Amino acid sequence: MTGLGFSVLDIVAEPYTAVPQLTARLRITDDAGERVHAVVLRCQVRIEPQRRHYDEAERDGLRGLFGEHDRWTDTLRPFQWMQCHTTVQGFSGTCDVDLALPCTYDFDVVGSRYLHALGSGQVPLSFLFSGTVFTRGAAGFGVRQVPWDCEARYGMPVAVWRQMIASHYPNSGWIRLDQDALDSLADFRARRGLISWDETVRTLLAGSGEVVV
Repeated sequence: MTGLGFSVLDIVAEPYTAVPQLTARLRITDDAGERVHAVVLRCQVRIEPQRRHYDEAERDGLRGLFGEHDRWTDTLRPFQWMQCHTTVQGFSGTCDVDLALPCTYDFDVVGSRYLHALGSGQVPLSFLFSGTVFTRGAAGFGVRQVPWDCEARYGMPVAVWRQMIASHYPNSGWIRLDQDALDSLADFRARRGLISWDETVRTLLAGSGEVVV
């Protein structure tokens, strides 16, 4: 038994990073009674969508991920959002450490599509920890593993995600297209004399009979 325990104290949006990033403030406790020299910590962050309520607008936005609402009993399942890691410096008893959570607004990523559809409330997260703990041992140092069952839950406010995205993509976002689709879109824009990509997409949507906001 290693005696390690983890909790998430807070998650904040980092305002001055080259790419979108959240930072989770972790508290690590170790009651094994020996000084920890370092921890190589790995973390899998999962979203547990079944742990929150959704209003009508959110259900509409999530239809592409989970299907119609009457199927959600079967389709609403936890999924991996990201994997991240950090190195924890030496401590005795308890320490607080920052864990960087690099994010993307790529709509090919399930997590981004899910978060984009949420209007308010919290994002139910689960942090699953693993890694290696280095301590003093009989041969100069000891090594033990972070138990597989070390985890922590946290409800991240949707507003934190939106704050991070707004600082990097103010009133905008992006999608990735195949080269052929991009060439066709650029050709359509040029032939119609459209002045922006927004106008190009709105023109295509209007032509398909979709309601354009």
